[in-house]
Amino acid sequence: MSPIIIISIFVGLIFILLAFGATKKPLRIVGQSMMKLLIGALLLFFLNLAGSKIGIHVPINFATSVVSGFLGIPGVLALVAIQRFILP
Repeated sequence: MSPIIIISIFVGLIFILLAFGATKKPLRIVGQSMMKLLIGALLLFFLNLAGSKIGIHVPINFATSVVSGFLGIPGVLALVAIQRFILP
């Protein structure tokens, strides 16, 4: 085999690995972020469902879903504290 064919095969393999490897990680990050956003919205839904008896209602929107999704239970508790003590 000539060296030109071998070098072109290696360059092609490197290009393929770079192309598929580069798109894999950002898609995974976007997927994990969307999953956390959905989990945050579900946490707020269940909080509103359980808290309706004692007067706790945190609106479900993009900002509150992001806070509760990325921070988890402490984020939900912070949203409840903000709603109860800071906002009238």
